[in-house]
Amino acid sequence: MVTIAFFDFDGTITRKDTLWEIIRFHRGSAALYAGIIQLLPALVRFKLKMISAQQVKEQVLGYYFGGIHTSAFKRSCEEFCRTKLHEVIRPKALAAIKDHQQKGHHVVVVTASGQDWVAPWCRVLNIVCIGSQLEAVDQHITGNLLGKNCNGEEKVDRIRKAYRLENFKEIYAYGDTKGDLPMLELAQHRFFKPFR
Repeated sequence: MVTIAFFDFDGTITRKDTLWEIIRFHRGSAALYAGIIQLLPALVRFKLKMISAQQVKEQVLGYYFGGIHTSAFKRSCEEFCRTKLHEVIRPKALAAIKDHQQKGHHVVVVTASGQDWVAPWCRVLNIVCIGSQLEAVDQHITGNLLGKNCNGEEKVDRIRKAYRLENFKEIYAYGDTKGDLPMLELAQHRFFKPFR
């Protein structure tokens, strides 16, 4: 296998941020909006660059999913992938993934979103998923991340841990935000917001 293609997920493959979509699916729209009001101070601090993306993400995850048993969370994520995720997938992105696969390329999704609600979709398509990992203590979600949020330079670090890039003759990368730019720098073929 001489060619590898890295795809960001939220905004590149999808039309919406799937963190908010999995919250809506798991907790319902009313709880989603009530939580946003409670979390508004943290969201504002993030917008003002007073706290990091990881800090705000952990507050959001803790608020909506903290204390949930891992098996119940896993079931909910798999059901979300099976029944809802297709509604926000960009058809052009899916076509690009399938085109790479038909050419025998290795396809990898590299996402800041939780592996829990992206990996089941990837498995169906026979795609590798590298994503942020949620911490669990005594089989209950804490809301914290295991390690770093998989964004920016962390995407590159995680890719390099998983693959010897010198083994690939060609590298493709697809992204849509500044958090994807370090990953795009790895590739000879770079695509920014290609499926809009």
